[in-house]
Amino acid sequence: MRQLAAELGCSPMTPYRYFRDKDEILAAVRASAFDRFSDALEAAYCAKGAEGSEQRSVAVGRAYVRFALTEPHAYRLMFDLMQPGEEAYPDLVRATARARDSMTTHLKGLMPAKPFAERGSLIGHVYWSAIHGVLMLHLAGKISPDVEVGDLLEAMLKTVWTGVTAL
Repeated sequence: MRQLAAELGCSPMTPYRYFRDKDEILAAVRASAFDRFSDALEAAYCAKGAEGSEQRSVAVGRAYVRFALTEPHAYRLMFDLMQPGEEAYPDLVRATARARDSMTTHLKGLMPAKPFAERGSLIGHVYWSAIHGVLMLHLAGKISPDVEVGDLLEAMLKTVWTGVTAL
């Protein structure tokens, strides 16, 4: 809290005028990060030049990667931290659900109706897990120096697509 207050240029007790406790502050920061993340994915989905399903999906994937690489602290805070009693923070619950939907919507146009309708949430989570795994390994410096992260992401997406289309 002292570091946060120093960054804000206020006393360590000032944030407590606006928030009950540290958990509430953290929930607000995480909700804001999830909303920025969703804004980026939704803007990519609606961007000019991304009219077709495949173009939209590629644009959303790039926006996901760009957010994680340009805002690594926010990205880690969003996904690395399980906040106890998260359901007690409605704005965080809303922002998390919005992000989850933003990560899945672009897949609807790519998937044949039957597998997606039956397993859309699962398919969305497969993609999310795969991208997240590559990005977290990259942010943690665990990817071999002879493997370029862009090549790894491309190979992973092709591999996942092959598996998903076999459903």
